[in-house]
Amino acid sequence: MSFAAAWRPGFGSGQWAERKACSTRQEISRSIRRRDDPASDEAADRARQRARAVRQTLEELGPFYTKVGQILSTRPDLVPPSMIVELQKLHDQVSASPFTDFEPVLAAELGPHWTSSFRHIDTEAPLGTASLAQVYQAILPDGTPAVVKIQRPGIRQVVEADMALLRRAARFAGRRAPRFNAVLDIDAMLGVIFDAMRPELDFVLEARNMKAAGKAAAGFKHVAVPTVLSATPRVLIQSLAPGCSVREANPEDFTTQERLDIGRDLLAYMYRGYFLHRSFHADPHPGNVFVHPGSPAHLIDWGMVGRIDRPLSQNLLRILLCLAQNDSAGVARAWIEMGHATPWAQIPGFSSDLAALVPQVVTASLEELNFGATLTTILRHATRRGIKTNPMVSVLGKSFANLEGSIRHLCPELTPLDVVHEELRTIMFSLTSEFLSEAQAAHTLLEAMAGRSQGIQQMRGIVRALADHELSVNVNQVTPNLAPRTAPASTGRNALLAAGAFLLWRQSRKR
Repeated sequence: MSFAAAWRPGFGSGQWAERKACSTRQEISRSIRRRDDPASDEAADRARQRARAVRQTLEELGPFYTKVGQILSTRPDLVPPSMIVELQKLHDQVSASPFTDFEPVLAAELGPHWTSSFRHIDTEAPLGTASLAQVYQAILPDGTPAVVKIQRPGIRQVVEADMALLRRAARFAGRRAPRFNAVLDIDAMLGVIFDAMRPELDFVLEARNMKAAGKAAAGFKHVAVPTVLSATPRVLIQSLAPGCSVREANPEDFTTQERLDIGRDLLAYMYRGYFLHRSFHADPHPGNVFVHPGSPAHLIDWGMVGRIDRPLSQNLLRILLCLAQNDSAGVARAWIEMGHATPWAQIPGFSSDLAALVPQVVTASLEELNFGATLTTILRHATRRGIKTNPMVSVLGKSFANLEGSIRHLCPELTPLDVVHEELRTIMFSLTSEFLSEAQAAHTLLEAMAGRSQGIQQMRGIVRALADHELSVNVNQVTPNLAPRTAPASTGRNALLAAGAFLLWRQSRKR
């Protein structure tokens, strides 16, 4: 069935089920024929070659297009499976440039006598190379081991020009395909990527992210963030993370308990970022997690950070809890509230999709399931059913998937939902404290007052219209089962919530 047919208004759930069953039978028949069909093997090879060519082209185009490709690898609703497999191999690695290319940047940022800032800097073998920056190991004048991250000359202007070009292309595509854009909102999705990448173009912002992340990690025994020692827009000096990347680490060097403790703390730390701080490492792949026996795991490279608002964070938490409770209907409701259903959305079909998916998630360990991929699977179903999803979900899915990939190297037997249960008390206590805060009480009260005022104004308008004999009633026909069953809270309910929050806050202040 075509993409457009699935979204056609009036395409009922019964028709959908019939067509889907027919499509499934045809697919089984085709797969049986393909077993001994050389032509199908050739087609698969051509698809893999095309995907490889796309991945290589994105890498050659530079860092911005690499990030876009990484995000697309979490969007099975946009690209085929063969392309996703290849895009997941994207990594921002380039050949090392000579140190002489970076000396002008050091001189411009640290002054002409920049060499006095270091006792030694290893200019022959950089620790890491990327299209945005190159990283070197150094020793500071007081003997402290450090890492120096230096931005490539002129790269910021190149990336910003690429951003502007792609944004114009996205807006043009949105105007040419409004129905397609109503579900995907390409411009908004690019905006999310741009915002997450800003600190990679200004190391002062990255340093600010690291300091905030370090404070959030202070309560964890097995998670840490390197210390910022100095930062300018193009040069970042930080403490050296011990050990090696988790990709290169040997799990046998750690005790079983230490592996599990590191995995649990990493998951718990990231969960608090998603649900409490609402700021999280958007790229915690295995190369950005350093481990060493007897030391906490260090999360490095805070250039790509995601930020989400409270409603999105709370709906994401609802999704996780509903998954843990095997509640597919709750997952569907929370997902729709993160975005919205278009007039042609197939909500019953979406609920059926999740009813088949959710039971598979509940008891799976990291050996059996990529939970980040679960988010992208739900995203694929939502898009196919005409449900627009918040574009930040792509970054969240990427972060989840990368984190689980990192932990899988060290402790694949860990079950993410078990950590959710362990962290639930801390998360819910913090959310309750936030709800009972003075600021939240004032916010709720003002919303109730605004709703009351708006209701009075609307009533006055109706009375005036009746007096002038100008009142008319428009009745819009709503297609059954297509619109989500949500309605704004009444003014009375808002007032009760406001009064309750205010009273609870006053009681907490008296203690």
